[in-house]
Parts: sequence; C-alpha cells; structure tokens
Amino acid sequence: MPNLIKVIIPAFNEEESIAKVIAEIPKIVQEIIVVSNNSTDATENNAKNAGATVLQEYQKGYGYACIKGIDYISKQAVKPDIIVFLDGDYSDFPSELTNIIAPIIKKNKDLVIGARIKKWREKGSMTFPQIFGNWLATSLMKLIFNARFTDLGPFRAIKYQKLLDLEMQDKTYGWTIEMQLKALKKEFSYTEVPVHYKNRIGTSKVSGTVKGATFAGIKILGWIFKYSFK
Repeated sequence: MPNLIKVIIPAFNEEESIAKVIAEIPKIVQEIIVVSNNSTDATENNAKNAGATVLQEYQKGYGYACIKGIDYISKQAVKPDIIVFLDGDYSDFPSELTNIIAPIIKKNKDLVIGARIKKWREKGSMTFPQIFGNWLATSLMKLIFNARFTDLGPFRAIKYQKLLDLEMQDKTYGWTIEMQLKALKKEFSYTEVPVHYKNRIGTSKVSGTVKGATFAGIKILGWIFKYSFK
C-alpha cells in the first residue's frame, strides 16, 4: 500500500517564492499545507492558486505555524504515514523530497534530516551565523548525546505517529533542534540525506537580521542544555 505523505510549509510573506516551491513538490504528495504565519502580502492567494491547502496562524513563530499544520492534520479522518517539513522561500530543492523520504520507506527510519552539505550549497545561501550555529549545535549534540547530526536543516521528514510522540512545544526558533533532541531522547532511528541549497528569494526573517540570529542561537543552546540535564 502506498505511503500517505503530507507536506507542511510555514510561510511568512513569501509571495514571490511559494508557488515555485509548491510546483516542484513531487506528485506523490497527497496534500501540501501552507501555513501563512500572519503574512501581509499575496502569499495566501498564490499558495491557493498553486493548489495548496492554506491555513492562517496569526501568532508569529515558526513553531506556531508548524503546530497549526499538525493540528489540522490531526482532525482529518485519514492520517498520513509521513510528514515532510519544507520552507517556503525556495532555498531548498522540493524535488529532493523523494530522497528525504526514502530512508523512511526503504529502511524504516523514524526521522530524516536534509543536510545542507558545503559542496552542494550555493555561495551565500547560508550566513556565517547559520553555519556557526549549526556547527556548534551539532557538535554539542555529538559531545553530550553521541548524536550523528551535522545540520539543523528545516527540510525534513518524520513518521506521523513519531511526530505526535514527540509532543512538540517550541513556538519559535527552537522547533528544529527540539525535534532532533527529543528524537535522540526517545531513541528514534534517524539519518541524514545530503541536499542542495540555494539563495532564498527575499530576505530571511531569522538569519537575515541580527535580532533573529541572536534569538535563534539562544533558543538552540537553551534546548540543548535543557536536555543535557534530563
């Protein structure tokens, strides 16, 4: 029986990119859910016109948007097997979704992270704070938890039931690290798949600002030290 796959895309003012992202998602996906995180531009209309289900989440925060998407799915009669998270800024290559889900389907992995490896990153696609933050977070996870993660990449797939088991809480910048840390604590099987990464359309709401990068760093370190003492 084919796997039922749904994609959740948090989006805040991504009117120029969202339709491109949706268009390149493989047809094996049954539903694409765009969660407009208080967008003030044409993001919602463009996503609808591209064929996505559009939800509104007025509380600003990446985690808020992801949780909104999960809550919507939880109320559906038929639940998916796999949830894929993907950004709406067109920095990822949506066509690589098939590579992201392959370890779940073929090897029964619980969680797969798309790792933005250096040789496949377009110049300037990741800022220094992003690169350093990823290195620091994954190094600490290796040191404290003996983890094998090399990235906190947002392009990721997880079994639906395993996602529910994580009881995700973070509403803002700590969403990705929370998922990985909780997966480690619960001893989920996981792996990484190398993915290509390009310069996003528009300005990043996190790494593109000093405030965003600072708060993201604080959140990431906070989650790591919280779990290191549990």
